[in-house]
Amino acid sequence: MNIKRIADGESLVIMIEGRIDTNTSPDFEKEIENLDGVSDLTLDFKDVAYISSAGLRVLLKAQKKMMVNGEMKLINVNDYVMDVLVVTGFSDILTIE
Repeated sequence: MNIKRIADGESLVIMIEGRIDTNTSPDFEKEIENLDGVSDLTLDFKDVAYISSAGLRVLLKAQKKMMVNGEMKLINVNDYVMDVLVVTGFSDILTIE
């Protein structure tokens, strides 16, 4: 998994490439640990091929942090990942564009 961050003031875009699973979710979690000063978080899932329950846990953690600080959205979610988000109910609690 590769992760790229693009910060612009209070906005942060995190671009993720690859699989978010048990092995890679700790790296993803490190990226969302320090969101101080971020009021607009965008997670670009254009190149995310797979997400497991470990990745969903990190998404939930990020969402909880951003509910206090601002807002979070997912963009460019492919059909496979969207199916996982729908089946697990995450599509009801996350903003997905």
